[in-house]
Amino acid sequence: MLAYNEEVGTMRTLVFDVNETLLDLAVLDPTFERVFGDAAVRRQWFGLVLRNAMTLTMTGAYQDFLTVGAASLDMVTDQHRLEMSQADRDSIRQTMGNLPPHGDVLPSLQRLEEAGFRMAALTNSPPAAALQQLTNAGIAPLLDEIMTVEAVGKFKPAREVYEMAAAKLGIATIDMRMIAAHDWDIAGAMAAGCAGALLLRPGMVANPLYPKPDIIESDLQALTNRIIEIERA
Repeated sequence: MLAYNEEVGTMRTLVFDVNETLLDLAVLDPTFERVFGDAAVRRQWFGLVLRNAMTLTMTGAYQDFLTVGAASLDMVTDQHRLEMSQADRDSIRQTMGNLPPHGDVLPSLQRLEEAGFRMAALTNSPPAAALQQLTNAGIAPLLDEIMTVEAVGKFKPAREVYEMAAAKLGIATIDMRMIAAHDWDIAGAMAAGCAGALLLRPGMVANPLYPKPDIIESDLQALTNRIIEIERA
């Protein structure tokens, strides 16, 4: 199986999701544990952020991801009948801008760079926030492009997001492989014509309702091995 197309024989451009895929949100857990008495509320909150972002896109509306995050935090505090101080809100926002990479990220990206892959990021976060996150995590120097949904005013997994990313990279969607820890992100990319690679971070599972990508792994180093094996075949 050739990675790209038989006539050209070039490796696909690798496009990475950012939050949860490359960056570890678990550093927020102590704040959620202190405020809500349960660190698991962090997952509840971020799941709500994603649901609200998708609903905005499906209804033809748009707010930037930071606004969606703040509104979702209000909803979670209301659900738990709690008050959150402005200091705690500021702490969450500041921490989101300084998330550490998962331990397997930098070695994997460095290996892919050495193997000759062109790499980019595609995130729901607005441009300034995305640049801050990826710079602070030490990932930005390894990427050729940092792309955000703001260019199309729709959130992933809308087809237009992946088409925009491919156009910005100067390639067709078939020449792009999306790597993400979210099954819906991979499903959206594949529906737009991209290849997919699903990274099963803890708590993530493959969705039997979606088309199965040719790469599914539980850590980025194993996923990197499969990418090199397939794309360089």
